[in-house]
Amino acid sequence: MTEPKVVNFEEALEDDDWGIIIGKDGALKGMFIPEGQDEELVPDVIVKICIDYFGIDPTEEVTLH
Repeated sequence: MTEPKVVNFEEALEDDDWGIIIGKDGALKGMFIPEGQDEELVPDVIVKICIDYFGIDPTEEVTLH
């Protein structure tokens, strides 16, 4: 049996992928925005996930750690 290849977060993403980072406690820690994308144009599905599960609207001015 071969061991799985470990890749870091950014290596796992395509150039146009968005990502959300969730801490071990289930809290939203951050959002990966693809280079060249406008952070005000967060895809609707990500906005819905952030609002429904974390109570945060990423289209508003927020600071995530």
